[in-house]
Amino acid sequence: MKAILTLFCTVVFCLNTLYVDGQSISWMSLEKAVELSKKEPKKILVDVYTHWCGPCKMMMRYTFTDPWIVKYINKNYYAVKFNAEGPDPITFRGKTFSNPGYVKDKRGRNSTHQLTQAIANVNGRIAYPTIVFIDQKLNVITPVQGYQKPAQFEPMLKFIGEDKYVSQKWQEYMASFKSELH
Repeated sequence: MKAILTLFCTVVFCLNTLYVDGQSISWMSLEKAVELSKKEPKKILVDVYTHWCGPCKMMMRYTFTDPWIVKYINKNYYAVKFNAEGPDPITFRGKTFSNPGYVKDKRGRNSTHQLTQAIANVNGRIAYPTIVFIDQKLNVITPVQGYQKPAQFEPMLKFIGEDKYVSQKWQEYMASFKSELH
């Protein structure tokens, strides 16, 4: 009986840790984010990922479940999950992007989607994960490549979410940055 009770308490604790207050990021399609932004303007945060990418999975598991990160993103951004190698056509800023080289049921890496090339390319290089920040006028502010721990991601979210990037340099912003993470 003690073993069952211990197991039950462990499961409840783990679930509570993963889903604090039942909150998770409200992920949506890019099309939906654009539609919502027309009614209530917010910046768009696009998580450009692949199914085989280890750092993408780490970001989902550790960064995108942090209670402060979840709350801040849901309040200040429309959050988009975008499979960088997916098959679905997407219309963005009046142009339709597709993945003509996509091979169904291919194991491992697949062809890169045209939208990935358009928004997540940094100096001719694509890396996963890439977080792309888009403003209310649907202009790409910046793509940020690589896994970001919550403590690394928090200042980026605020720098862009609070429009500090418009008037400050990153180094200047970071010199006075105060974290709100636990």
